Amino acid sequence: MSKLVTIYGGSGFVGRYIARRMAKEGWRVRVAVRRPNEAMHVRPYGAVGQVEPVLCNVRDDQSVAQAMRGADAVINCVGVLNDLGKNGFEAVQAEGAERIARLSAEQGVARVVHVSAIGADADSDSAYARSKAEGEAGVLRHRPDAVILRPSVIFGTEDQFFNRFAGMTRFGPVLAIVGADTKFQPVYVDDVARAAVKGALGQAAPGVYELGGPDVETFRALMQRMLGVIHRKRIIVGLPFFVARIMAGMLDLAKFVSFQLFPNNILTRDQLKNLRRDNVVSEGAKGFADLGIVPETMEAVLPGFLWKFRPNGQYDEIQASARNLRA
Repeated sequence: MSKLVTIYGGSGFVGRYIARRMAKEGWRVRVAVRRPNEAMHVRPYGAVGQVEPVLCNVRDDQSVAQAMRGADAVINCVGVLNDLGKNGFEAVQAEGAERIARLSAEQGVARVVHVSAIGADADSDSAYARSKAEGEAGVLRHRPDAVILRPSVIFGTEDQFFNRFAGMTRFGPVLAIVGADTKFQPVYVDDVARAAVKGALGQAAPGVYELGGPDVETFRALMQRMLGVIHRKRIIVGLPFFVARIMAGMLDLAKFVSFQLFPNNILTRDQLKNLRRDNVVSEGAKGFADLGIVPETMEAVLPGFLWKFRPNGQYDEIQASARNLRA
C-alpha cells in the first residue's frame, strides 16, 4: 500500500505545490484544511482518490490528531500574515505548530517537515517573527528530528507579492513602497515544495534550512524588475518609515474599531517592523545546496505569470513586434 502524507494547509499557496509533488512521488495525500469544500482544486493533482481534502483546525488537538492518523509523514504549511481573530500569530504559528509536532510524536509519525520563515526570531519586536520562532522551538521540543524550512519572500503564479504590486500599477503613474532599500532573496514556490518533499522522503538531514533564490535585490530593484516584465513605466516612491507608521497606525485603528470587519490587509505596524530588516539567507546557514537543489531564477519564472498585467496582456509582445515591422 502506498505511503500517506498529511499536509496541514495543503491547499494554500505553498501547500498545493507540495501536494502535487507528493502525489507525483506516488504517495497518498491528505490535505488538512479548515474548509475542505474550498480545497477541491487539489484533487486532480493525483489519481482518483489519491489526494483528498479533510477537515482540520490546527487549534484543536482532536482535529489535528485525526487528520494525521496513519500518516507516514507530516508537513505543516499553515501560516498567517495578519494577526486576526482566533487564528492569529500565536494560535496558528506558535501553538498550532507545536501541537502538530507533539501529536506526531505521540502517533509515531516517521517524518515531520515544518515551513517557517527567514527572520524567525524569539527576541524580535515583531509578533510575526516571534511566533515563527516560538513555532520552531515547539516543533524541535517534540521532534528534534524535524526538517525546518525558512524561505525568504516566495514568488509564483498565485503569490501575494509580485501579483499585488503589479496590480497596483494599473491605478496610476506612481508605485509607493515601504522599505525601498530592504534586501530580499525571493524564492520560487516550487523550489520550496521540492525541499519539503525531500524532507518528507527522508532525503534531507534534520535541521534548519534557509531558502533563498539566486538573486539578492532591494525592494526597489525588485519593483523595477517587475515593471520591466509587465512593460510599464511607473515612478517608484519609497515612503519614509515615519509616514508609513502613521498610515499603518490608522489602518490598524480602523481594524480595531470595526471589530476586525476591516481586516487591514494593506499595511500593519507589525509588517513595518519586518520591512526594516533584510530578508536574506544568513551566512553559513544550510540551504538549497545542502539539499541538492538548484533554485530557479526570477528571470525564468516571472514572465510566465505576470504577463496578464501588461497593457495588452498576452498580446503585448505581438503588438510590439508588429510595430517594429512597420518601423
